[in-house]
This record gives sequence, structure tokens and C-alpha cells, in this order.
Amino acid sequence: MNVALVAHDEMKDTIVGFCIGYESILSRYKLYATGTTAKRIMDETKLKINRLASGPLGGDQQIGSLLVTQDIDLVIFLRDPLTSQAHEPDIQALIRLCDVYHVPIATNLASAEIFIKALDRGELAWREVRKTKIQRN
Repeated sequence: MNVALVAHDEMKDTIVGFCIGYESILSRYKLYATGTTAKRIMDETKLKINRLASGPLGGDQQIGSLLVTQDIDLVIFLRDPLTSQAHEPDIQALIRLCDVYHVPIATNLASAEIFIKALDRGELAWREVRKTKIQRN
């Protein structure tokens, strides 16, 4: 299972704290994260992360590409709901791709915790079954 981690600037401390708290779970999966988010998480944890470009510089689109190829199974995108984002169309496109490809996306800390605990319990295993069926067709 592959997990994408993204956070707006005002949410970086929150995602770092989340990753510290759930490091033992996250360490069992292949992780992808956008630029600064990846660096901050790697600086504070022992997690190995595939570091992509910064969100505004195409990192959101790189994650979108991984969604299309079924290489991301869960997206944790801690959004700042109170600050306007210059790359809002990219963000909306990423969320739309999650809907199109049936990839769970957490956009706040509460939903991130629910999804990470579900991942730990194996409740997202249906993603592996779905990917296998898609590859056969």
C-alpha cells in the first residue's frame, strides 16, 4: 500500500506531529510527499519518503499521476481551510482524481486519524483486490 502525504504551509506542523504519532504504522508502507512536507517529516522522523516537487511547483500533479496509475492507495492532505491557495485548481484536480479512482482522501486531522487506523487494521485491503482486477482487464 502506498500513502501520499501533503500539507499546506499552515498545516506542516500538524502533519509532522501526525507522522511522529503514527510513525510505527506509516513505516510499513511506501510513502510519497510533496517537497517541503517530505523534508519536514524526514527531518523529524525515521520515515523514508519518496520526495516529490513542492505542491505549487507540480507536486500535486505528480501525486495525481500516481493516482491515475493506481500507485497511491491513500491520500492524507491536510488542507488549510482559512487561507487562499494560488494553486487551488491543482488541489481540486487532486481531490477529483481521488473520487474518480476511488482513493480515500483525508483533508483534516480527524479523517486522517480514522484512515490511518483503518489502514493499520487492514480495512483498506480492498484497494489491492481492486488493483489486481484492473491490471487483469
